[in-house]
Amino acid sequence: MSGHYSILITSLGIISCALCVYLTIKANILDNEMLPLYFFPRLLQYTLWLIKEILISNIETAKVILFKTEDPELFTIKSSQASNEGKVTYANSITLTPGTVTTQINENVFEVHALTKSFGDDVRSSQMDKMVSWLEKGK
Repeated sequence: MSGHYSILITSLGIISCALCVYLTIKANILDNEMLPLYFFPRLLQYTLWLIKEILISNIETAKVILFKTEDPELFTIKSSQASNEGKVTYANSITLTPGTVTTQINENVFEVHALTKSFGDDVRSSQMDKMVSWLEKGK
């Protein structure tokens, strides 16, 4: 990030990226831990939805902190995702939303910590589970 954007430097950057992709494919070192391509068609819509949920949870978490109304709970939920990528996306989405954290994953059962019963009820409503399943079905 030098701030120099000459044609030569930009061209060399594009060539080096293309070379890395080519060598990765030739060496056959791609694995299942990469972002699956079938997520991309629906990823923008999911990301916008998740940002909205994060903003709403931020406001609710601030209210809980300011008014000292926390009532934490630990509970388990079942996920409906078929792939490991879907399960990880669901668990990370729960954790990204303020007020909830996925603490453990065991097959299709997630252990979740919520700051209040209301946050727990939001997770138990399965709205996020359905959205991640919808994202996963972009195949």
